Amino acid sequence: MADSILQTEGLSKKFGTRWAVKDLNLDVRAGEVFGFLGPNGAGKSTTIRMILTLLAPTAGIVRIFGKEVRGNRASILSRVCGIVEKPDFYLFLSAYKNLELLGSLSRKITRDEIQESLEIVGLKSRADDKVKTFSHGMKQRLGIAQAILTKPDLVILDEPTSGLDPQGMKEVRELVLKLSKEHGTTVFLSSHLLTEVEAVAKRMAVLNHGELIAQGDVAELLNSGSAYYSIQAAPQEKAIDVLSRVPWVEVVATGNGIDVRLDSGRAAELNRLLVTSGVDVSAFAAKRTLEDYFLKITEGASEV
Repeated sequence: MADSILQTEGLSKKFGTRWAVKDLNLDVRAGEVFGFLGPNGAGKSTTIRMILTLLAPTAGIVRIFGKEVRGNRASILSRVCGIVEKPDFYLFLSAYKNLELLGSLSRKITRDEIQESLEIVGLKSRADDKVKTFSHGMKQRLGIAQAILTKPDLVILDEPTSGLDPQGMKEVRELVLKLSKEHGTTVFLSSHLLTEVEAVAKRMAVLNHGELIAQGDVAELLNSGSAYYSIQAAPQEKAIDVLSRVPWVEVVATGNGIDVRLDSGRAAELNRLLVTSGVDVSAFAAKRTLEDYFLKITEGASEV
């Protein structure tokens, strides 16, 4: 088993009478992309702020590189970089000059280090352009360049694809994988998008209303128990009738297609059953939305 690089034990934060995060125990291992998943308002940013010592916890501890952050803040955080919410830059300065200035807040940064960071995120050719000319996606990539400039062992990214178009999201996902696979960087990735986490993370934790509701291998968590599928079939009335008579299938919604929940591993069997019953199946796809997953693991809680 890989060594743990980030752990929280009983980490909690209370604002007034409300627990934003309660009794959170995380285990992030060296070299992995770890997904920190939850809906907006679940407590993800509060957790990250506590990890980075931007916010004092009400209770619990944070341990990074095997040492408690409290009492070892300077030595630990010199090896960690995080982007909380969105990165900010001097818009009328070039990308190169921004990295030079921001990097110097930690230590003396060389020209080669700046160029290397820009090359990793695909912005080397735009090094001398003013940041005000950059798209939102380019600014996000420049933020990651800033994060890896000092070659940290742990990079913490809070919703790095927020507000990006599909191409920008794809570029950030590829960059996160590159950091892990080619540079051995541990990446702690916060997101409210299940598809984003599924695409890049080996392991994940799921937070809801400030509490941990699942943690482990992404594939195992998503494939355990029942599964959700969306079916396009004609005639739809006949398909619904067939589905309603199968004991291990539950029709959960109808409209533009049929949404069903069934036992994991029986999708192919159900598809064959529909076809042999005279139903024309044009699409049969797993539903991997965060809401579906929450419904599955919270046993139908009314608020997800």
